[in-house]
Amino acid sequence: MSINPYAYNITIRRDTFEGEVLFEARVKELPDLTEYGESYEEAYNLAVDTIETTAEIFAEKGRRFPDAMVPIDEFSGRVTLRLPRSLHRVLAENSDTEGVSLNQHLVNVLSYCSGFAAGNQTKGLPAWRSVSSAQDTSKTKANQHLRLVRNDNLKTANSDWG
Repeated sequence: MSINPYAYNITIRRDTFEGEVLFEARVKELPDLTEYGESYEEAYNLAVDTIETTAEIFAEKGRRFPDAMVPIDEFSGRVTLRLPRSLHRVLAENSDTEGVSLNQHLVNVLSYCSGFAAGNQTKGLPAWRSVSSAQDTSKTKANQHLRLVRNDNLKTANSDWG
């Protein structure tokens, strides 16, 4: 098995680590892999070397090594989605309240949630972490809509079971 270590998604950032300014290299496909160097090139080369070495170790042990993620430029922006009727109703009502199409409302809600998750990851928090109760009072309408949707689905699910 031959891999191309240069095909992997390597990101380099410069920061202070334990009081020393270094370049940190991370590999998207191998989240546990982190290398540090005094220069950008050194960190990058260490990451490439570690990818090669790790792939060899995996091959020796008969384990499958993760493939490099190849960027795909063929996203159409179109998604077909099946929803429970109750969720469809709540989302449609919320979009009417906001004065936007259902499609635009779904884009707004998904964008908000995606940004919220990304913001939490940047802060070192898990993407699924909920907003603290102190922040609860300042939630946006998108988050309020999500809460309504979840509550409505919960009621529907409970009525289906009992």
